[in-house]
Amino acid sequence: MSASILKAGTFKHITCRNNIYPKSTLQRFPVPDDFVFWSAEYVNYSPPIYTAPHINGQPWADPDIGCVDFQPKWNQLDGAVNRVSFNGIYKIENGLPINPIGRTGLSGRGLLGRWGPNHAADPVVTRWKRNADGSVSINSDTQKKMLQMVAIQRHDNNMWAIPGGMVDPGEKITATLKREFMEEALDSFENQKVIEDFFAKGNEIYKGYVDDFRNTDNAWMETVAYNFHDDSGAQVGKLALSAGDDAANVKWLDIDSTIKLHANHIDIIKEVIKRLNAYW
Repeated sequence: MSASILKAGTFKHITCRNNIYPKSTLQRFPVPDDFVFWSAEYVNYSPPIYTAPHINGQPWADPDIGCVDFQPKWNQLDGAVNRVSFNGIYKIENGLPINPIGRTGLSGRGLLGRWGPNHAADPVVTRWKRNADGSVSINSDTQKKMLQMVAIQRHDNNMWAIPGGMVDPGEKITATLKREFMEEALDSFENQKVIEDFFAKGNEIYKGYVDDFRNTDNAWMETVAYNFHDDSGAQVGKLALSAGDDAANVKWLDIDSTIKLHANHIDIIKEVIKRLNAYW
């Protein structure tokens, strides 16, 4: 699947509005459901402006809008920095890129490095759940195979998530997917050949906006997610997992309709379930 699940004008983000902005005491300006879309007039809308202090001067971050040497090329490849949105052309108002999904109750960059889209890549690594005798676990009601995914527990909100991360400027998505999985879920460069072979084949299942708790009116997360499925369980499925520095924990997580994941990762996992015709 290559089309965006979270589409402007139809999807209303939830995680990134009506709460206190993470790692701050700043309350977002209230954004009721009826006023998420920019097409809805919101006369009194007055979001606070916030960019986390530690962002300034970081090599992975943009300067503030208005800096003399900062002349970004919106909606295109800007040197090595990709400022193209998977959701299409985004508007620029008063020199600021506008979140294509709608209002978030906060202006500025927040915790995000880039103005506009901040690109990530998410490797959804799966295997069939197995019984003690090695047979694949089958749900008795649906007779469908039960699936597991490699999930990491995030430090910032303690939620389970796909072990993804940011795409470095000029980096290929395939390289990001492999690098982030190794850094967050294996924390080791052993079994390099197994990893190389396994990540050589994957299926794109999502490309688009992420309802991330860090999003603002002027900076937002987008991702490309690929499914890498170990059907036999003999490749990555047998490797010992180890949480890297960016993860509090890592495990093979049983997938069903009761799990709760970071951002809109559950929507991505649903696409994997459909593709593999697994139990949900």
